[in-house]
Amino acid sequence: MQLLRTLLHSRIVLVLGVVVSILVPALTLPNLPAVSPWPVLLGLLPWVVGKYLLCPLRWRALTDANLSRRWYLRAYAESELLGLLTPGHVGADVWRLHRLTRSGLGRGDAVMSVGADRLVGALGLCVFVCFAGTALPTNMILVALGVAAAAILAVLVVRRVKPDLLPRRPLPPPRQLAHGLLLSAGYQLSIAALLVGTLAATGHELPPLAVLGAFGASQIAGALPGPNGASPRDGALVAALAAMGVPWTAAAAAVAVKAAVAWLPALALGGVSLYLTRRAARRTAVGVPAAA
Repeated sequence: MQLLRTLLHSRIVLVLGVVVSILVPALTLPNLPAVSPWPVLLGLLPWVVGKYLLCPLRWRALTDANLSRRWYLRAYAESELLGLLTPGHVGADVWRLHRLTRSGLGRGDAVMSVGADRLVGALGLCVFVCFAGTALPTNMILVALGVAAAAILAVLVVRRVKPDLLPRRPLPPPRQLAHGLLLSAGYQLSIAALLVGTLAATGHELPPLAVLGAFGASQIAGALPGPNGASPRDGALVAALAAMGVPWTAAAAAVAVKAAVAWLPALALGGVSLYLTRRAARRTAVGVPAAA
């Protein structure tokens, strides 16, 4: 955890992350078929609502902390920008843990908050993938079972060695979990809208549920980190779309556009919020009151 925090505060690492993440679509898109911007924009709008409104509200619903909606909206937007800058999106979770602990939540409770949010998000995706009729590969099921077993084992070890790291508050009740799953369902629909939009921009179409099924099936590759737009997960998504009949060039163009447009709201929302948060922290450190 300390190593990840050091990397997140390293300007060299952040600059390299930005350069790699921008170069990937910049070098890829010119060699791909021409795309129309309007379907991308139509798909981007609901995705921004899903990512930067529904996801923070889901996180808030699963966290027992006296923090405002505005706090969650800003912290989540900041975490998404840092996630784009780090392989495997790992910076997003590290930043959310940092923000929760700085707000007075215990480390164990902060871990449970972020972990519960991730779990509910994964469950929502699985429900949509199953509803789409996409058969999960056997290796994906085995990896999921392995991760679950490893998580249980880790909890048992931590409970015995360092019980103070475990959350002291009760788990979210079923009503909160149901609320989180409902918000997660809305976010999955927004992902389908963005993928359908980027595909339509290349002149190809697939049913929204089939697109979401391809996205879900590609998540197994997310276990291997990589830069935004050139990660194993992105490559798996290209392969999944191609397996459904989309030409390879069009599938690659759709995924590259999806990775590129993710920067627009991340920089506009997360970048501005991160700047204001750090400026307020600096003012507090030197004893200057922040602006209201």
